[in-house]
Amino acid sequence: MTELTGGPALPQERRIVTAIPGPKSQELLARKNAAVAGGVGLTLPVFTKRAGGGVLEDVDGNSLIDFGSGIAVTSVGSSAEAVVRRATAQLADFTHTCFMVTPYEGYVEVCEQLAELTPGDHAKKSALFNSGAEAVENAVKIARAYTKRQAVVVFDHGYHGRTNLTMALTAKNMPYKHGFGPFAPEVYRVPVAYGYRWPTGPENCAEEAAAQAIDAMTKQVGADNIAAIIIEPVLGEGGFIEPAKGFLPRIAQFAKDNGIVFVADEIQSGFCRTGQWFACEDEGIVPDLITTAKGIAGGLPLAAVTGRAEIMDAAHAGGLGGTYGGNPVACAAALGSIETMREMDLNAKAKRIEEVMKGRLSAMQEKFDIIGDIRGRGAMIAIELVKSGSKDANPEAAGALAKACHAEGLIVLTCGTYGNVLRFLPPLVIGEDLLNEGLDIIEAAFARL
Repeated sequence: MTELTGGPALPQERRIVTAIPGPKSQELLARKNAAVAGGVGLTLPVFTKRAGGGVLEDVDGNSLIDFGSGIAVTSVGSSAEAVVRRATAQLADFTHTCFMVTPYEGYVEVCEQLAELTPGDHAKKSALFNSGAEAVENAVKIARAYTKRQAVVVFDHGYHGRTNLTMALTAKNMPYKHGFGPFAPEVYRVPVAYGYRWPTGPENCAEEAAAQAIDAMTKQVGADNIAAIIIEPVLGEGGFIEPAKGFLPRIAQFAKDNGIVFVADEIQSGFCRTGQWFACEDEGIVPDLITTAKGIAGGLPLAAVTGRAEIMDAAHAGGLGGTYGGNPVACAAALGSIETMREMDLNAKAKRIEEVMKGRLSAMQEKFDIIGDIRGRGAMIAIELVKSGSKDANPEAAGALAKACHAEGLIVLTCGTYGNVLRFLPPLVIGEDLLNEGLDIIEAAFARL
């Protein structure tokens, strides 16, 4: 067996030995530009050689602190021991049969784990896919099959994927939708309870936003026409927006009262990311269907739709599936990832990350008035940047801060409908020393802005 050089064995330190990106990364970038489609963008053009814990090592020997986790994917750290162990064993046995042709136990075991972990004690079933967008598309298919209705309701600032249907569900035009239409029909968008930007203030946000959303669904769409309401319990790409308390229960109750399938899109917020197995648990929401991906399999491509058995069984035999959906190696990795989350109590670690980050960021907010809002839960934290003395979006500051952090060896990501949010998604296994060092870099970048 090849000796492991990444994963937990990687030295947990920031180390800068060249300018970032270094010469080897720049050579690889030139090759990328010649061979890879221009539409595939890069956040930070350093080419990875190894990763593990809270760091990523590039081909030039730089070791960067990771506040991105591959967009909330490597929550257990890259190449976590249990993930590697289980996936390696599966690779040695077989790589693929297609579950729909000759099935295997790993797929069934992942579905059993999902039934146990997701909210609610009702009978549940799952179907496995490759990506978050596929999971969302299949949730829509299942909801339409169950309700015999067509309309789908989504929310302002929501993000659900890059396929044709999920582009229609996604709110933000650039870069996700621009020039790629026409989009799938029967998709309707309603307000979300965005407390920081609600016109009458955060104290009125939940009630007023829910009333507006329900009014739009009732009057403009017709409740009897709606197959599914889909929402991220913490909105991801839209800016890590936590809907004001009370909003989600109102929307979930409206769905229940009208025979609408309530879908929680937990692709970014699931699997311990917010300090609970799933973010919808914060207000006791039990969704009819829940979509998962990203953190489910420690870096391998896997996604799922899990939900009430009677809803999941509504699609006819052969109506769900895909050649690679629930690949055996990805399933093995998912079982290793869940094992790690349980054994290391990564929900508790996520809560500690929140405590450290919010404490440090709140102190920064007192010094730098362009930090308009600090929000999020667990290891899904963001700051919204504004122009001094206002709430006007400041995407220029977000871009400049991200660039400054990258130059110092800290991977951070931006997001938000207005491009003015810095989001932090560290691996849940990151050491507290690295976490604080990353926050030091952010604070120094603010001071230089």
